[in-house]
Amino acid sequence: MTTIQVLLSIFSGTIVGFVLGLLGGGGSILAVPLLLYVVGMKDPHVVIGTTASAVAINAYANLIAHARAGHVQWKSAITFALSGALGAYTGSIIGKLVPGKQLLFLFAILMIVIAVKMVMPKKTKSQADDFQNQVKLPLLITMAILVGLLSGFFGIGGGFLIVPGLIFVTRMPMIAAIGSSLVSVGTFGLMTAISYSLSGLVNWWIVFAFVGGGVVGGIVGAWLAVRLSKQQRTLHYVFSGVVMLVAIYMLIINAEALDW
Repeated sequence: MTTIQVLLSIFSGTIVGFVLGLLGGGGSILAVPLLLYVVGMKDPHVVIGTTASAVAINAYANLIAHARAGHVQWKSAITFALSGALGAYTGSIIGKLVPGKQLLFLFAILMIVIAVKMVMPKKTKSQADDFQNQVKLPLLITMAILVGLLSGFFGIGGGFLIVPGLIFVTRMPMIAAIGSSLVSVGTFGLMTAISYSLSGLVNWWIVFAFVGGGVVGGIVGAWLAVRLSKQQRTLHYVFSGVVMLVAIYMLIINAEALDW
């Protein structure tokens, strides 16, 4: 790995951290294309393993602040994380069996789904008043396993599925769901990272450079978010458009994946 790649990894991590700090989510989906097309990593499976490792570290780091603020419902959070951990590990094994081009093609489709979801109208009614903390255990476990499989397969955190899942099953308020989801995001990322690391498919130098840049970007993004709070909806539309364009580019250059 060259010095240029280290610097580009820091730069890429800064972009992801900046988006996460500015918009509160979505930035991690850019980690894979950034490592591929900016940093210049060649093996899609190493990219997935490296991304999963960085996601795990970032999630656990962000969990600390949410836990101190009392935004984590530990019973539901731990149940979801442990239930989905095996799913994440299994998903990572399946992902390693899929050829790189096909994996990236499927990842691009996932990016389009997330881009569309980001601009869909969100419910504004607070659920804090009717929070019952009554967990429907079979449903929670089933959902955790499925999300874990998806997370492990693509090397993503899965927060965009975990948050609404926790709200739907437990009726916890949004802020608690966000904090609680980080337990699962970190755990799923950790299981995926372990699986890929055992196969020699994690570049740890890039992981640490990426995470370091992410910390700086997150601070700047959070600072700017306060000053652009009235433009959040517009920013989501712009970022969604960027994700969509990157996804289309990935679909085109990996089109040969259709010849399975």
